[in-house]
Amino acid sequence: MLIKKVGIIANIAKEKSASCTAELHGWLKARGLEVLLEEGIAAKIGAGPGVERGKIGSLIDLLVVFGGDGTILRTARLMKDRDVPIVGINLGAFGYLTEVNLGEMFSALEVILAGDFQIEQRMMLDVEIVSGEEEPREGTVLNDVVINRGNLSRIVELETTVNGRYLTTFKADGLIVATPTGSTAYSLAAGGPIVFPELCSVIINPICPHTLTNRPIILPERADIGVTLRTQEEGATVTLDGQVSFTVRSGDRITIRQSPCITKLISSPHRDYLEILRTKLGWGGSQTEAVRKRRDADGTQHP
Repeated sequence: MLIKKVGIIANIAKEKSASCTAELHGWLKARGLEVLLEEGIAAKIGAGPGVERGKIGSLIDLLVVFGGDGTILRTARLMKDRDVPIVGINLGAFGYLTEVNLGEMFSALEVILAGDFQIEQRMMLDVEIVSGEEEPREGTVLNDVVINRGNLSRIVELETTVNGRYLTTFKADGLIVATPTGSTAYSLAAGGPIVFPELCSVIINPICPHTLTNRPIILPERADIGVTLRTQEEGATVTLDGQVSFTVRSGDRITIRQSPCITKLISSPHRDYLEILRTKLGWGGSQTEAVRKRRDADGTQHP
């Protein structure tokens, strides 16, 4: 893949976003690349009017995103119809989605611009909320759809079907429907499984279920999931990727299915997903270091 045009989106609320963007902008220009800045960060560093966030995806070959995982989630929804790979630069400790640390930004981009990189294709979910005679509300997520009790003081009842067949009515604080990418987000905190992000599957995970035998379920990617709110009080909430929320009422139906859109994330050249898991979850620090030293010493692979 030949990269000639690079776009940059940044979370301007982050302290280092302006200085890092300006530095990368100059570095890329010095290599003869055309650089397009999203209008918010362009204004912040005084680099002209910039490009509207919704239009930048149609003008570039590669998108660099400064921020954290939340910035990647917002960008993924924005870019869902664009066939553009995304590389996330984390302005703090590296995340699950922003894999490249700030200190290794230039070395990673040298490798990427040389064409030596791998793209992970991450599945997304489409969501439709039908409420009586109102127009359906729609959205797309990379991580998860969360249906919770909102301001209600008691548990909600969520009648759930899979491919039109009744599964169960969850009586719980809520329900998480997650992609493999979202398996390490809210779903993990609610006791769900870790699923490799390149797989295609859907996780249904009840939040604090009244019946303890209600456990997380992993379904095929083609599963068509329907959830109907059966609680009489109003105020339950549907949240998309933890960032966009809708209020639902008794009888409202939420349909969740695999999206035809995907998110293309460029893997870090410096670490794999297993190392990210070890670091984020604090698995076996001293043992991990010992394995690395043995591998460096004799050039062999160890478990």
